[in-house]
Amino acid sequence: GVAMQQIPQPEAFEGSLRPYQLRGLHWLAFLDQLGIGACLADDMGLGKTIQFIALLLHERTVVQGGPEPKPLGPTLLFAPTSVVGNWVRELQRFAKPLRVLVHHGPDRLTGDAFVSAAATADIVITSYALAHRDKDDLQRVAWRRLALDEAQKVKNPAAAATLAIRAISASRRVALTGTPIENHLSELWSIMEVLNPGLLPSAAEFRERFAVPIEKLGDRDKSDRLRRMIRPFILRRLKSDPDIAGDLPEKMEMRVYCNLTPEQAGLYERLVADSMEQIDAATGIRRRGLILSVLTRLKQVCDHPLLLKQSLARPQATADGEDRRRKSSGGVPRLEGIPLDGRSGKCERLVEMLEEVIEENDAALVFTQFREMGHLLQHMIRQRLGVNPIFLHGGTPARDRDTMIERFQASRDPALGPDAKPTVPIFLLSLRAGGLGLNLTAANHVFHFDRWWNPAVEQQATDRAHRVGQTRKVQVHKFVCIGTMEERIDRLLTEKLALADRIIGSGDEWLTNFTTDQLREYLSLSNEAVGEF
Repeated sequence: GVAMQQIPQPEAFEGSLRPYQLRGLHWLAFLDQLGIGACLADDMGLGKTIQFIALLLHERTVVQGGPEPKPLGPTLLFAPTSVVGNWVRELQRFAKPLRVLVHHGPDRLTGDAFVSAAATADIVITSYALAHRDKDDLQRVAWRRLALDEAQKVKNPAAAATLAIRAISASRRVALTGTPIENHLSELWSIMEVLNPGLLPSAAEFRERFAVPIEKLGDRDKSDRLRRMIRPFILRRLKSDPDIAGDLPEKMEMRVYCNLTPEQAGLYERLVADSMEQIDAATGIRRRGLILSVLTRLKQVCDHPLLLKQSLARPQATADGEDRRRKSSGGVPRLEGIPLDGRSGKCERLVEMLEEVIEENDAALVFTQFREMGHLLQHMIRQRLGVNPIFLHGGTPARDRDTMIERFQASRDPALGPDAKPTVPIFLLSLRAGGLGLNLTAANHVFHFDRWWNPAVEQQATDRAHRVGQTRKVQVHKFVCIGTMEERIDRLLTEKLALADRIIGSGDEWLTNFTTDQLREYLSLSNEAVGEF
């Protein structure tokens, strides 16, 4: 038999792998060598993406750099539309030498052009949405590896996309998923069937022998037997495992890169074009005002197209009539019957991540600057995840505020131990974080859905969860739309963090000092901004 070898971190990998990530790389490389499909099922935030990227770099240096270097053939990665952009950014950041081809969007290559471009790439990233649509092209390439991110997307074995993916031939297979698969045995069967075809009995037999006895009857023997069968192929580490927890910092900050939908991109470009003309013509205080207003509106477009639509804005009535109308609806936009899904890249990604938060019995704070966005998210989360988030905003009366905080803090019953399911897993907040002594240590995730562009304010919001009394590691997720002003300003802030306090002080006033040319450069949309949802 082949023994699992200790392998060093690949030289070209930017950054350093934590000890458990290096162990994950050893494991992936080991199964790869044996030609066995591997499922990396680490908890959210433990870095499945970078362990996989390290595997690609490892084989490029070790396997390919042997005595007779031979090209290895490309890896085909399927990912949900909402994370395609994120993969591109992570590969650029951690694995500069890898040649990446994104097969996505209306301008993607087809036919012979695609086949020859794919053959010269190290990794081709595409979305599940295209698995069936582009199956003929995808089947023509000699793939080295097939990889599935968020592999629970192939949970329906009869779906057209799943069948198309199973028809692709590749000598190696890897699946990444953070959703605990043992909760959903049919998903497990479908993922295993892609990774190691024929390893488990047929779907019908699997249902009869395992799924029904385990799920319906709680049969312990069957569940132990199944676990023994699949354990060699699945690596799952939890944040709470003692040897993992020791490797993690108290607070982990991550950027979550999102794409715009075509609808968002259209609105974005129109806004920039209209406002640049006005800004060009204006001076002094009027120019500053115009810049701040367009920045706010662009932020709203990146959040969700509905924020720009008149239906959500305050009704254009007289002050008196407006007040009456606001009171009657409590200032809550009426969202029944308005389509919300699939229109915002950020929302799609947030819902997917929150689903994982809930699956892992974690709890999250989600910050947004716009009250309407909070209402929208509350509505979407209720509809799609079946949980009812608390929403605290500037208009929340003081006594309700205290009740909400107590409810959230008490949602984890200490008597049930740290891993019990919280009764209220999600807390939405839209308020200026300053001056409010909120202590929300029940949360171990913080999402900045839109950004303050003021590191101090963001820090303050994060610290609501990460402070004395917090017993769990906190993960901070900062959402950024690729190829928009969000990404450019985020980069500017990251590069200048040391200067940031001096330049920026508080608020986003500093952005109004840009020249018109600088502004145009910062605001314009790059062609990688859009994804197809």
